Amino acid sequence: MRCPCNSGDVYQACCGRFLDGDANAPTAVALMRSRYTAFVMGNADYLLSTWHPDTRPKQLELDPEQTWLGLVITDSFDGGPWDKDGVVVFTAHYRHNGARGSMTETSKFIRLRKQWLYVAAGSVG
Repeated sequence: MRCPCNSGDVYQACCGRFLDGDANAPTAVALMRSRYTAFVMGNADYLLSTWHPDTRPKQLELDPEQTWLGLVITDSFDGGPWDKDGVVVFTAHYRHNGARGSMTETSKFIRLRKQWLYVAAGSVG
């Protein structure tokens, strides 16, 4: 099975190893891809575990009527294996109650104790 994040890799060699807890995402982009895949698969536990504790909600309810159709990473700043923070800009396509849509977001990430975490959506700078 190809990974839902549209990397072109098979799931287990791509985001599957992160969602299964076998490894931490090495970059902010890899974490963004794995978080998208978690949305596709309805894995709220993974989303919460990769969310910075200062901004993480107490619980997360995913909408079962939302079907994620594709991810396009449009830009990234920093977020490499040795960086402390990074930004990923992406567009995610979806279907909700039969209607197609897309959302574009600029996501901020930080690396805390060798683990990349999602902080929040926001602007670059």
